[in-house]
Amino acid sequence: MRDGVTPSYLWLPEGDWPDLITFMVANYPAVTEAQWRDRMARGDVVDAKGTPLRPDSPYKRNLRIFYYRELDHETPIPFEEEVLYQDEHIVVADKPHFLPTIPTGRFVKETLLVRLRRRLGIEDLVPIHRLDRETAGVVVFSCNAASRGAYQSLFQKRLVQKEYEALAGPLPGREFPFSYASRMVEGDKFFTMKEVPGEPNSETMLDVIEQRGEHVLYRLWPHTGRQHQLRVHLAALGIPIVNDAFYPVALPCKQDDVSQPLKLLARAIGFPDPLTGEWRYFESRRQL
Repeated sequence: MRDGVTPSYLWLPEGDWPDLITFMVANYPAVTEAQWRDRMARGDVVDAKGTPLRPDSPYKRNLRIFYYRELDHETPIPFEEEVLYQDEHIVVADKPHFLPTIPTGRFVKETLLVRLRRRLGIEDLVPIHRLDRETAGVVVFSCNAASRGAYQSLFQKRLVQKEYEALAGPLPGREFPFSYASRMVEGDKFFTMKEVPGEPNSETMLDVIEQRGEHVLYRLWPHTGRQHQLRVHLAALGIPIVNDAFYPVALPCKQDDVSQPLKLLARAIGFPDPLTGEWRYFESRRQL
């Protein structure tokens, strides 16, 4: 681990390449040849034994290569995470809006995972589930490989209870609480979802917490965990979440504008501890 960032790796596939640099430039066009050469000169590209690799190193099928992702510029996220709980098996964090859960795209160090690794010094920290970058709230991490599978199985078996809050328009004429279900599939635009006819594969329970001016604060319980499920469901009901830039219509990217956070919060998470049987419950300290 280097400043909270663990190395990426790849296995060299079948192929006929004159040397390593030729392969890297051809297969990773986002990184220039000059950048690869600079990384190799610094000893930042190595094999599984930690031996530095050079631009003229021979290409060997099945060779495992390790390297660190680097960004020329990474936009700082001006909001702080909070550690709600930590023991020898799990870490529970309260994620702010706009902070990605894991390194992706144009974010590496400005992610919840890397920030926590730097803060806690735990290299083997892995999120058991994730929240969208736009969503704030409770995220559970595993910090012990020996017990990780037991905690991951809770999500696979749907033994985890998740509670969200969302600010959206009113639904006059509805009796609360009520359940909404639909069939969701990947959308036509990158990273979006959409509803289609067919047997439902997503379900959300909705209730009202309070009226807030022209909006309503809702409590949401997702019974399934489809990507963007809550955002899609509320948009389908005609009450898109306040400041949702994806649903019902994907708007132009706001880039690094953090002035209008999505009004969606992962308020709480509860589950039976797989090691002790004790009911565990963690609640965000954030407010919409």
